[in-house]
Amino acid sequence: MTGQDPMSAVQIDTTRPHPARMYDWYLGGKDNYPVDEEMGRQMLTLDPRVPVMARVNRAFMHRATRWLARSGVRQFLDIGTGIPTEPNLHQVAQETVPGARVVYCDNDPIVLAHAAALLRGTDDGATEYLQADVRDPDAILEGAKKVLDFTRPVALSLIALLHFVPDQDGAHDLVRRLLAELPSGSYLVMTHATADFTPEESKAATEKLRAAGVTLALRSREEFTRFFDGLDLVEPGVEVPHHWHPELGEPVPGQDDGVIPGYGAVGRKA
Repeated sequence: MTGQDPMSAVQIDTTRPHPARMYDWYLGGKDNYPVDEEMGRQMLTLDPRVPVMARVNRAFMHRATRWLARSGVRQFLDIGTGIPTEPNLHQVAQETVPGARVVYCDNDPIVLAHAAALLRGTDDGATEYLQADVRDPDAILEGAKKVLDFTRPVALSLIALLHFVPDQDGAHDLVRRLLAELPSGSYLVMTHATADFTPEESKAATEKLRAAGVTLALRSREEFTRFFDGLDLVEPGVEVPHHWHPELGEPVPGQDDGVIPGYGAVGRKA
C-alpha cells in the first residue's frame, strides 16, 4: 500500500453523519462518531433490518469479486470503499489471483486513514487507495491509471454508493464516463437501494437523512437497470442482492426473514 499520508487528509467532519461511518456502525465497527450512531438508530426505528441489508451488500461484493476473479479479471477499481471490514475486496480477489491489482477510492478522510493502516495486499499484487469523490471521475481515472493498466479489463465496483448520488448530480452520466475509459471485457458491479418494496419506510428514511444533510436517491428497478445500458448482464441479471450467485458465498443470517430493498447486478462491456 502506497497511498496518501493519512495525516495530510483534511479535517474529519463529525458534525453530520457520513454514509461510510453509518455503514461501519451497522456492521458493528468502532470507527464512527455519535452523530453516525444517532442517525443509524433512527434508521433502525424505520427498519430494524438495516444491519442485515448492510451485510447483504458486503456479501454480494464478496461473491461478485470471486466470480470475476475466477472469470479472469485481474484488476479492480472499487469506488465508495467504506471503512475496511475484513475480508476486503482485495483479499477476496487475491485469494483467487495473488497478482490482482486493486484501487480503492472514497471521499471520507477517516476511510483513508484506516485504509492506509489496514489494507495490505499480496507481494505479487498491488493495493492502492485514492481520496476522491465519485462526482469527480477524472480525478479517479487519473489516479487509478497509475496503478491499473487500462488496456486490460477492469472491474468497476460501485457497492451501495450511487443511492447517495442524486439525478441532478448526473449519476448515470458519471457511470458512463467511468466506463468509457475502460476497455472491452471490463465489468460494472453495482448494488443500489430501492423504494420498490418498502415505499413508506423509504420515504421516511429519505426525509430523515435529508434533514441531516445526507441525500438518499432511491431508484426503481428500471432506473437501476439503466446503469447497465450497453453492457451484457451476467446471469441472473438484475436481482435482489442475496439472490445473485448465492453458491459463491455463505448466506447472511436473517437475509431471508424479510424483504431486502435493493438490487444488484454485474454487466460486461463488449
